[in-house]
Amino acid sequence: MNQSLRGQTAIVAGATYGMGEAPGLSSMDLAAAASVRALAQVGLTPADVDGLFVSVPDDMLSGLTFSEYLGIHPRFTDNNRTGGSAFQIYAHTAAMALAAGQIDVALIAYGSNQKSSSGKLVQSSRPSPWETPYRPMNPVSSYALAAARHMHQYGTTREQLAEVAVAARKWAQLNPDAYMRDPLSIDDVLNARMVSDPLTVRDCCLVTDGAAAVVMVRADRARDLVARPAYLLGAGSATSHREIASMPDLTVTAARESGQRAYAMAGVDPKDIDVVMLYDAFTINPILFLEDLGFCPKGEGGRFVSGGAIAPGGTLAVNTNGGGLSCVHPGMYGLFTMVEATQQLMGQCGARQVPQARLAIAHGNGGVLSSQATLILGTEDTL
Repeated sequence: MNQSLRGQTAIVAGATYGMGEAPGLSSMDLAAAASVRALAQVGLTPADVDGLFVSVPDDMLSGLTFSEYLGIHPRFTDNNRTGGSAFQIYAHTAAMALAAGQIDVALIAYGSNQKSSSGKLVQSSRPSPWETPYRPMNPVSSYALAAARHMHQYGTTREQLAEVAVAARKWAQLNPDAYMRDPLSIDDVLNARMVSDPLTVRDCCLVTDGAAAVVMVRADRARDLVARPAYLLGAGSATSHREIASMPDLTVTAARESGQRAYAMAGVDPKDIDVVMLYDAFTINPILFLEDLGFCPKGEGGRFVSGGAIAPGGTLAVNTNGGGLSCVHPGMYGLFTMVEATQQLMGQCGARQVPQARLAIAHGNGGVLSSQATLILGTEDTL
């Protein structure tokens, strides 16, 4: 893997806005507010942005709309559609453009008012000639298939799935910005309303409003803007399918490939990582991703997360903001993993701060386990 991008760029600011419910604001309003907040952290304004990377769920031309909204005149824009992994892919693209001198300040932004506007998860309008006749409750039914297969093949239990949700809630209770902070037990998850067997409503991500934004610059400028930049050390992505019926193996995701590419670029291994931010749209996701990103052998994910191992005080800090299961999930969650990973490396996370955090993963998932993208971020002493 070419390591020419390693440490060439850094995230210097990360911000969120409208976490949970933000009535009266559009998706674009929310994304703009998070962006202005992130830029202000490092003394920049929208006029300084010349590389814009933005997605919102309800505007296919959001790059154009957002530029107009904030008065940005970018040299480069991207508005990809890989789903929740889009933002990790944006960061990889931004790093290439920054390193090549094509842009100087990259803004990556997302916003969604899905809870206040519709109150439900926004689903793809694309009908599938193969899956639609079976009337799946997508996306949850697709993830339920993966969960059921993992249970059948490796003996994973519903209790182990519930461990993921309980750990996320315990982290959320340390995060004042998290939307769901009430106590949650294994029994609460198991006895909740079944949505798509074996997943109950507590195995499923939240439906919220919310926005996030990060600012990236070249490494030589990063220390002028912030005391502790989060340097991009590695990035990788991979796509394995579009619909779950075409997934080659329901228990193996393309995170195996994206992770390998990111590790190779960064020159680190899973054992080196201090903070792991995973796209937890459903409780099966972290189990699959922990396996595929090398934190435990394939099939061992359920046992790996048992006994509070990924909760506060456990053996591995996973989804320290509370994740999509308890913090926020406004349709696409990938950028929130990047904000939290950045803030952990900057030492800004208060009660949930991981001591001496030096290396963090921010992993995105798009579609139905379809697109995977992995970032490895590090502090200056990891360069």
